[in-house]
Amino acid sequence: MDILISAPPTSVEDHSAQLDSTQYTRESILKYEKIFGHNFISTGGIDTTREIVKSLNLQAGMKVLDVGSGIGGSAFHMAQEYGAHVHGLDLSHNMLGIAQERLQELNLNSHVIFEFGDILESAADSIYDVAYSRDAFLHIEDKARLFETLHRAIKPGGLLFFTDYCWGEGAHSVEFLEYVAQRGYDLHTVRDYGKLIEQAGFVEVHAMDKTELFGEYLHIELDKLPKDGSMPEIRKSWNEKIVRNQRGEQGWGWFMARKM
Repeated sequence: MDILISAPPTSVEDHSAQLDSTQYTRESILKYEKIFGHNFISTGGIDTTREIVKSLNLQAGMKVLDVGSGIGGSAFHMAQEYGAHVHGLDLSHNMLGIAQERLQELNLNSHVIFEFGDILESAADSIYDVAYSRDAFLHIEDKARLFETLHRAIKPGGLLFFTDYCWGEGAHSVEFLEYVAQRGYDLHTVRDYGKLIEQAGFVEVHAMDKTELFGEYLHIELDKLPKDGSMPEIRKSWNEKIVRNQRGEQGWGWFMARKM
């Protein structure tokens, strides 16, 4: 559940302060980490990260833009296992603070940097071999501008890969609609995401519905919670996600595409 990065009609700093004081307090981030695993706050933690990154054909020295880099798990994995140079961008000071602490512990400063910023304001032009993101684009409403920005940032022949929460196909319950509105999420179906990526100029677009896998990981993550009754709010949240997933309302997508 990596975090991001796109301000509503207020300043970027105002949006950042709102995120850091609500869903992404330091305490909340560390609770999420207990579910997703050390250095991760996205579905499947290191397991899905290994599988995904293996498909990117990273080589030593390649440049990766990690949008919504969270507390650094994906960036560290790409640097340690593949020798990639990773630029992590995030809008949460709390996320970045923890990521910087872990970066110093791992001594990966020569391969990983973390920066506060809004991806929509990026002026990067043909810099990165890969643009990567995990469960973060749901925070961005202007998807057309997002994918245009990422398309510009990637080198010709480079890859885009991201995962994100998605609408399930069909109708949605009032409860789920209220949840999405309360979170301020901007969701799309897996199919519609594929169309948005194509419209930005990407080719070889693969929009993969991983809703069933999402449900499997929700159960795995729920089992990781302490059995002493602590973290009741997290347990409640995960049980609600499981119900929504079983109803086909809350899905998950993996998306890969190439810049010509």
